[in-house]
Amino acid sequence: MSLSFRQKEILNMVRASGRVEVEALADSLSVTPQTIRRDLNTLCDEGHLTRVHGGAILQSGVANTAYEARKSMAAEAKAAIGQLCADAIPDDASLFINIGTTTESVARALRTRRDLLVITNNLNVANIMAANPNCGVMVTGGMLRRADGGLVGEQTLDTVQQFKADYAIIGVSAIDEDGSLLDFDYREVRVSQAIIANARKVFLVADASKFTRSAPARIGHMRDIDGFFTDKPLPAALAQICSQHGVDVQSIG
Repeated sequence: MSLSFRQKEILNMVRASGRVEVEALADSLSVTPQTIRRDLNTLCDEGHLTRVHGGAILQSGVANTAYEARKSMAAEAKAAIGQLCADAIPDDASLFINIGTTTESVARALRTRRDLLVITNNLNVANIMAANPNCGVMVTGGMLRRADGGLVGEQTLDTVQQFKADYAIIGVSAIDEDGSLLDFDYREVRVSQAIIANARKVFLVADASKFTRSAPARIGHMRDIDGFFTDKPLPAALAQICSQHGVDVQSIG
């Protein structure tokens, strides 16, 4: 089915922010909320979006959104999250950085830092950090996932397990209301689990769109996290879980 100009605009807005609200869309596009609801229903029927209370998000399920689309989603929020997390990392530290567009934002915020050792299975992170002459970069090796520059597989695991890093910077595809940290590729999940197991402190970076997404493979739980950097207040149930397990939550909003 061919989408209308307005429906395409709605899709662009969702890709930019990760989520849209009916009332805000109606104001922005100068139409009634009923019209927006019909547009959202059409976009959901076509498989582009998933309805949530008051609005819609990009469809999630058993396959992740394409890398370029993820990179543009909530770009400003990810940059702010990246800076917030980077501010918590001292110079002269070793850190893992895994696959993800938000972890790449952390790397960008670390480009002027000194005496870091970055171990990563993300070629994009390696290229970002390579511009910093005061930073050592260790690339794990492994099977290249061309879609997003990620490295996965047994060689990746072997490399990670040779290190004990001061910090792990991890991203996830979804955070369940029970505190589960989720992703799509089981090979990537195994690497993330090894990174968590071999770091002294674990920092999670994720924007609020991850609160309403789903993914099939379980990395771990919020209890495994020391610090959580995000862009909006947490849903009540997730905030309670973080409080119970002593997770230091820092939000830009």
